[in-house]
Amino acid sequence: MNAMTQEAIQEQIRQALDHRVAVRVYDENRDISRQDMDVILDAAWLSPSSVGLEGWRFLVLDRDQIQAIRPDLQPLAWGAQPQLDTASHFVILLAEKNARYDGPSMRASLIRRGLTSDQDLNSRLPLYETFQTQHMRLDSPRALFDWTGKQTYIALANMMLSASLLGIDSCPIEGFDYEAVNALLAAKGWLDPEREGVASMLSLGYRLKDPKHPRRRKPRQEVICWLGDK
Repeated sequence: MNAMTQEAIQEQIRQALDHRVAVRVYDENRDISRQDMDVILDAAWLSPSSVGLEGWRFLVLDRDQIQAIRPDLQPLAWGAQPQLDTASHFVILLAEKNARYDGPSMRASLIRRGLTSDQDLNSRLPLYETFQTQHMRLDSPRALFDWTGKQTYIALANMMLSASLLGIDSCPIEGFDYEAVNALLAAKGWLDPEREGVASMLSLGYRLKDPKHPRRRKPRQEVICWLGDK
């Protein structure tokens, strides 16, 4: 890869990051193509996760499905009111519950990565036991869910960046009644409440207009700290 190509990639990434804002009102007349959505969803699917667990699922709703669930979901999601009216697509990020070191999902993740022999499994699982019980102190169902839930935010960020690189806008959403939304999705058969729960949502579409106010950030030097610099 030559220097010019590297510089072009750097500039493309910076432009995408600068373009991305939390869009709440989308253009109702523009839908994201299935091809673009597949690229965005691949960014989630291929995201890294702690110990390679992949303790997540991503429910994808197109405009028709959003309209169908909107009457039930909108009263429960104060942070998604205009997005539910105008977004092209929604992604609901689910996190696995009770992903213990000695559970089936942990064993399955090791087998996926080629650790199939009893010797390999028996040598790796005690390490994960120490990691979960002593290092991370994942000593309750809530702690385990928080652990898998925060991993979904890696996938969330990758989807937003990938969307922006494609000229597509997005907005991450946490403003909803988690217990009620979990119950709604369980009633629809979209999730098993014993195994998983909602971590966050993501709306996607094309912005109707640019934001009124420029985005503000803390000064870069207050946030980025190079430990080797004097």
